[in-house]
Amino acid sequence: MGEVCTGKGKNQEMSLVRAGDTRWGSHLKTIHRLLDLWKPVKEVLIALSREGPDRKTKGTALSMAEKMENFEFVFIAHLMLNLLRKTNDLSQALQLKNQNICSAVRLIEDTKYDIKKYRDDGWEELIKEVSIFCAQNEIHMPNMEDIIPGRVRRTIDDEPQTYLHRFRVDIFYQVVDLLLNEMNERFTKSNSELLTCIACLDPRDSFQSFDREKLLRLAELYSEDFTQFDLGQLKIQLDRYISNIRSNEAFSGLQDIGQLAKKMVHMKYHITYALVYRLLELALVLPVATATVERSFSAMKFIKTDLRNKMGDMFLTDALVCYVEKDIFDSVEIEAILQRFQNMGPRRLQLPAVKKNNWCML
Repeated sequence: MGEVCTGKGKNQEMSLVRAGDTRWGSHLKTIHRLLDLWKPVKEVLIALSREGPDRKTKGTALSMAEKMENFEFVFIAHLMLNLLRKTNDLSQALQLKNQNICSAVRLIEDTKYDIKKYRDDGWEELIKEVSIFCAQNEIHMPNMEDIIPGRVRRTIDDEPQTYLHRFRVDIFYQVVDLLLNEMNERFTKSNSELLTCIACLDPRDSFQSFDREKLLRLAELYSEDFTQFDLGQLKIQLDRYISNIRSNEAFSGLQDIGQLAKKMVHMKYHITYALVYRLLELALVLPVATATVERSFSAMKFIKTDLRNKMGDMFLTDALVCYVEKDIFDSVEIEAILQRFQNMGPRRLQLPAVKKNNWCML
């Protein structure tokens, strides 16, 4: 029972997942496990509709059980499951802290192509999956050629709308097209080109991604920051920069552009290669919405609550850093923190030492 309550153990593998338990992939797991546990979930809902604690619970359970018997519910569930599977790898890749921008851009293009191919060729496979599921769970599946009763709307050929037209055109194509439009709006060709150019500044693997022409193109995109004279000078600086920096052991082992910028300032290279460093600054301040940034904004509701609505900006920033970087602060010894506060100024009492097995009492 302890493993069940704490969410650990094999018995948790097939439990339902609440939407929103995780920021990425929660809906995929929710739909996947709902379809796997279809019969047990339906039995529980029927039992609640008969023996629920109150009328509201009974009515809600009965309504949900009736919806699960609907073919449209099953169809939409399988459609969303397939689409979420196709976008899951991209969602997981975009939340990584150490992103490989070139790989992410390629994955974006592959995901777009996969969704477009699913739109063109996925209908037959989808309707087959739904038909098999309905047969296994005794769900009535309408004849797709039958006319929808009570529907006034007609098709382009001025024929009454059939179930085939309803599910294929009104649901399947509209949902897939909506996802494709969302992908195209978020990841346009110009944005992909910009990210590809920025990836050339990546210092990993001895600056293997370096490409002078793409970096010059990046400078051209920021025409207000680079004049024509600067572009000519940048072309010379890039050749000298990459030759010098690859032969310098101090720049080996860097993992991201932020570390590269810090090392250039430490080595005074931001003065020698001022135009290259300007490119680094533009890459660092580029407003790209990543999962890390979203986590920081989500953390604000836990830090600045209704009881802390008068919290100042400085204290809020310090509290957010501690909350967001929990992994780093978990590695700090409690005794070291106590000694730091003890040495900040004279105190009447000596702060007591904390035993390792009692640190959580603080």
